[in-house]
Amino acid sequence: MIIGIRLSGFLFLFIIITNILSNFFEYKTIGDEDPEAKLQKINKEPRKFKTGIVIILIEHFSIISLAVTLLFTFGSYNIILGIIWCISRIGEGLIQIYDKRSYWGLLNIALRYSDTNGTEKNSLVDLSRNILKIKSYRFSFAQILFSVGTFAYSILFALYEIIPIFIGWFGIVASVLYGFGNVIFHIKPNFKVLWNIGGGLVLLFELLLGGWLLFFPF
Repeated sequence: MIIGIRLSGFLFLFIIITNILSNFFEYKTIGDEDPEAKLQKINKEPRKFKTGIVIILIEHFSIISLAVTLLFTFGSYNIILGIIWCISRIGEGLIQIYDKRSYWGLLNIALRYSDTNGTEKNSLVDLSRNILKIKSYRFSFAQILFSVGTFAYSILFALYEIIPIFIGWFGIVASVLYGFGNVIFHIKPNFKVLWNIGGGLVLLFELLLGGWLLFFPF
């Protein structure tokens, strides 16, 4: 069990690190992007674009690994909650992985964009804008599953006091705010304050949880 606990903690922190690292390679996890500027950046540094996708794919597969590791390590405390977080976070990871198929297509569009002009160039920009919008939508939907999964294992940690109880309750509050903020964003796209606040709290929760599981398993 000690191996599973430490591995869970490592994966929580590793996911955060790879997510942050991908931003240095032109991958933007959340937020609007200018499609024309994006194509120009990709065409200028295609290797950087590819590296960013590889890093974020590692992050997505790590999410799936985390869900399974948590289930095998803590599922015996409450199998129903274990199944909920496992399905939710695996679903989150798979959606994100699937999305990279179309996102990778920006590479070919960028190459075509550099060799065209006029109407065709505008159509390529529009195509890129559509891909980026779909990416943003899939991400926001995947984050609903993330909120459900985080809420499920936060309840388990709070109820069974496997770790300091305040961390579990902190996770419950953070996941509720993040999930609720996400829903509001879908209704009112210009209102992202609550989602951003929830995102900051979730990040802090995962840092606390990952650090505790890795360095203070008992």
